[in-house]
Amino acid sequence: MGKTISLVNQKGGVGKTTTVINLGASLAYYEQKCLIVDMDPQANATSGLGLSNIYPSVYDILVKEANPREVIRSTDTENLKIMASDISLVGAEVELVQTKGRETQLKRKIMSLKSDYDFILIDAPPSLGLLTVNTLVASDSVLIPIQAEFYAMEGLGKLLHTIRSIQRELNSRLTIEGVLLTMYDTRLNLSHEVTEEVRKYFGEKVYNVIIPRNVKLAEAPSYGKHIFAYDNRSRGALTYKELAKEVMERNGKTGTWQGI
Repeated sequence: MGKTISLVNQKGGVGKTTTVINLGASLAYYEQKCLIVDMDPQANATSGLGLSNIYPSVYDILVKEANPREVIRSTDTENLKIMASDISLVGAEVELVQTKGRETQLKRKIMSLKSDYDFILIDAPPSLGLLTVNTLVASDSVLIPIQAEFYAMEGLGKLLHTIRSIQRELNSRLTIEGVLLTMYDTRLNLSHEVTEEVRKYFGEKVYNVIIPRNVKLAEAPSYGKHIFAYDNRSRGALTYKELAKEVMERNGKTGTWQGI
């Protein structure tokens, strides 16, 4: 049975989608069958893997009872698939409000897929609305990306409160998978200070791997590519490769790198 990990932070611009795409790709290169579920109406994980105008999409399984397996699309990377999003997902929260079991729609739809994959990574929208609640209810754990910059901890209290509420009321098995520092700039004392603050607060939950601020990581999505297809020798690529190893080790998984 695979593990479902949601990547959540209601603060935008923290490297959440970048991590979904590149962690997913690196896990796939480590022989892990990986499915990305794009729950963000901006559909950046979808476009970041070179896909657009996909029908049916995640919207159709949430609102229109589409078969989840018919929504899954292959990517250019073996072992990596995606359940794509599109702009229609914007209206899903309004449409789901009156639906019975509205918080558990995604869980019901993807539960049967867990046996097909080693990891399911869900890209949540940058909010704490109904789509994110569905994401958390459907997940085994939460990976929280935090930007190593000023105001990094801003809003985390509200996110952690939401996670505790989900644990208490809807998903008692939900845990914190890990906390990932992103956009780290070695030239700035502030990055070091934020790192110390985050490690002090979250302890061993913080990954040893820290994602650097990297031009190639920023450029890759505009070409519809993950970092390994765009520049596999960049610092960003090497760091996400190491992150995948750490995620696998924490989950008792092993694999041989088959990447570019």
